[in-house]
Amino acid sequence: MLNEPKILACVDQSHFADTVTDAAAWAASRAAAPMELLHIIDRHPEISTGDDHSGAIGINAQQHLLTELSEQDAARSREVRERGRLFLVRQRERAIQAGAAAPDVRQRYGELEEVLIEQQAGVRLFVLGRRGESAETTQRDLGRNVERVVRALKKPILAVTEDFHEPKRVMIAFDGGMVTRRGVEMVAASPLFRGLSVHVLMSGKERKNDAKQLEWARTTLEAAGLEVEAALIPGDAEGIIARSVREQAIDMLIMGAYGHSPIRTLLFGSKTSDLLRSATIPTLLLR
Repeated sequence: MLNEPKILACVDQSHFADTVTDAAAWAASRAAAPMELLHIIDRHPEISTGDDHSGAIGINAQQHLLTELSEQDAARSREVRERGRLFLVRQRERAIQAGAAAPDVRQRYGELEEVLIEQQAGVRLFVLGRRGESAETTQRDLGRNVERVVRALKKPILAVTEDFHEPKRVMIAFDGGMVTRRGVEMVAASPLFRGLSVHVLMSGKERKNDAKQLEWARTTLEAAGLEVEAALIPGDAEGIIARSVREQAIDMLIMGAYGHSPIRTLLFGSKTSDLLRSATIPTLLLR
């Protein structure tokens, strides 16, 4: 148990925190896995005291000013850590109420991407909000860190929206490629999806072996005892997936993420980002 891979909930002090905690607690409870709540403190917070330190500095005043600024920085750091500690205490209590067994809590200084890369060897699933604290005062519908973090990590990532409830019906956006084939095998083997209804959807440009690939997915999932529906609907993948999510009352979408290079994304856009922007349900991203 000590070295068992964990469910890692990345929480910041945004309105997504409760949803991230609820989703991670659900996953930890279903998988009987350890859970950790991780709060990352920015190394370089943009904080200003409003004091004016310009102008002439008299004899011995420079050292006094440096001492004063150092003390102010230390006081701000203590305040930030204490706010974070109280925040994590509340989130831990929420996770326990949601069914997680004794979740760990931790604060770290650093950049989100760097810290999560360091952690991923001991993680089976990352859970994060589709937007973060830095997007609270903007109109961005997809946090600026999401794509960068998802591209950097190699483990599955559950990106949640404003609300989370225990899923009953999940959809796999299946394209027959290596990533989504591994996704089908993961769903078949994972306790997260036991007893749930699984809908496998192939869409996009037609290929001659699509029917064979879809049949493989269906039989693999049925062999694991899952209730499976499968559909092949050629056409625009984003529109078809979004419509099917609504029509099938899907609670969670499972899809491959960022299969093309960043340069190609810059030139042609990204279906992953488009779907994340339009999604109103949690999305499990496979790498």
